[in-house]
Amino acid sequence: MSRRHDELRERLAAIESAPGVYLMKDAQGTVIYVGKASSLRNRLRSYFGSQAGMDAKTRELVEHIADFEVIRTDTPTEALILENELIKRYRPRYNIMLRDDKTYPFIRVTNEPFPRVLATRRVVQDGSRYFGPYPSAGAVHRTLDLLKRLFPYRACDIEITGTASRPCLYYHIGRCVGPCIGAVSQEEYRKVIENVVLFLEGRADDVIARLRADMESAAERLEFERAARLRDELRAIEHVLQQQKIVTGTDESFDVLAVAQSAGGDACVQIGFVRNGKLLGSEHYLMAGARVDDPPQAILTSFVQQYYAQASSVPPELVLQHPLEDPDTVADFLARRRGSAVRLTVALEGLRRDLVEMIAKSAQQNLEQYRVRWLNDEQRTTLALEELADALGLDELPRRIECFDISQLQGTNVVASMVVFERGKPKKSDYRRFQIKTVEGQDDFAAMQEVVFRRYRRALTTEQTEAWQTLPDLILIDGGKGQLNAAREALAALGLTLPIAALAKEHEELYVPGRSAPIVLPRDSQALFLVQRIRDEAHRFAVTFHRARRTRSTLRSRLDDIPGIGPRRRRELLRRFGSVEGIRRASVEEIAAVPGIGRALAERIKLELGDGGE
Repeated sequence: MSRRHDELRERLAAIESAPGVYLMKDAQGTVIYVGKASSLRNRLRSYFGSQAGMDAKTRELVEHIADFEVIRTDTPTEALILENELIKRYRPRYNIMLRDDKTYPFIRVTNEPFPRVLATRRVVQDGSRYFGPYPSAGAVHRTLDLLKRLFPYRACDIEITGTASRPCLYYHIGRCVGPCIGAVSQEEYRKVIENVVLFLEGRADDVIARLRADMESAAERLEFERAARLRDELRAIEHVLQQQKIVTGTDESFDVLAVAQSAGGDACVQIGFVRNGKLLGSEHYLMAGARVDDPPQAILTSFVQQYYAQASSVPPELVLQHPLEDPDTVADFLARRRGSAVRLTVALEGLRRDLVEMIAKSAQQNLEQYRVRWLNDEQRTTLALEELADALGLDELPRRIECFDISQLQGTNVVASMVVFERGKPKKSDYRRFQIKTVEGQDDFAAMQEVVFRRYRRALTTEQTEAWQTLPDLILIDGGKGQLNAAREALAALGLTLPIAALAKEHEELYVPGRSAPIVLPRDSQALFLVQRIRDEAHRFAVTFHRARRTRSTLRSRLDDIPGIGPRRRRELLRRFGSVEGIRRASVEEIAAVPGIGRALAERIKLELGDGGE
């Protein structure tokens, strides 16, 4: 513990054993962590005592603490509320937070004589009703689009006097009841808005009952046009409700919460909304500041505190995947927000457990989609290496991968390539080509064994360059079990044990030593995309080398078959005309003009090569 920490520890004697909030600061005075405690003295002592029981994140936090500040509160619940406010204000790096929670949007039902239904990012105490927060503007606008199809409230922002000269298009297509032209009274328009509010609260059954009663009343008064409009609204809402899943068969209302974490430390919380026994839908929220070693209970607790601090409503029950930290304080906080008791249920069996598992799967899927969609190239590469290491059971990420491929045509001009990828990117300066020297005919296994042996024998030779001496974290072989076993025998002969796998083309399966069944990577995994890219690059490099070798071999054989053409004359001809095809197209006079050829030999060359294609 540093001298600075000794000084901070001496200050603890003046701290009361009372509830409150503490702010940890670094050497620059920046708030790096905000926490709450039922006993400030005891909690702060835990930071400046033994580090034996601390997780990695807390140890890292302690190393950066240069000062702290405390704020007393009367109760632990007040400490929780203050903690949420301070986290939003300072956004400390070591707290788990709703990502970009300052900008989460809401749906606002304005407090006007003829209310509007809008999207907003500001909650103002002006008598308006707010619903949310929603995870994105897209989620808000999808909800608004649905509401506008179901309920004929006004979409304009003009002052409503009822004396407008003409209505807008929404009125003509039945999407607005026309308060601007006085087609409805303020009371009738209010009923439309009340139905919107009920629907947003998850009380769609109440909306249906009200619409049906109004429709029947209008029909009895012979207001058939109004009754028909209400009937159409009723059918549209019933159609939406048919798509909602009935999960309890009762009128219960609760939220279901589950968390997903990735190997890279990202976290996502999914929340499902059950109202009157129906699952209305679910939304996911990404958590900033989460680490790999953060327990799911901590992530879920942070989410509950921050989300329901700004939520438009709190249900009577939260069904949780994991127990919360300090549940009594959280329950008291939620009860204050709701105005009545809130149950915290950890689902262990039955229907609620099934719902939690369903929501947890959605959380995992959304987290994976986020990581793939929004990560930059470096993060995407890290994800691929993490997935590959996990699939192959590697102790470390395969930051350097060397891949081998064999190329031949019916056993002729057999060559091999080695490409190198470091941190997911090709390192072309370390690429190598090999001409197969000891294998006759078409034997890919023996060719692979030769090239792997030659490459890693050079790695063991001290006079070689750094590129040759650097060993890979993973060897990737283009082929199946046969090529894999051949490469392993080469390594064994050199006394080397290196991670190795083979990628078979037909089903894109990975084979590893000691495992009979192949490893099948998910079709949408970043690891599969990476190994395919590496394999394809090795194949391209090998084929390019093979074609060059075949072309040179063809040139030599066609010219060498002509009597009188030796290495010097062949070189002069190719320098002048570029290829056999170029020589074919040349006239006898042009060929004869090449030094050392003459007309007689030029005529013989034209006769041997002919004028057709090669």
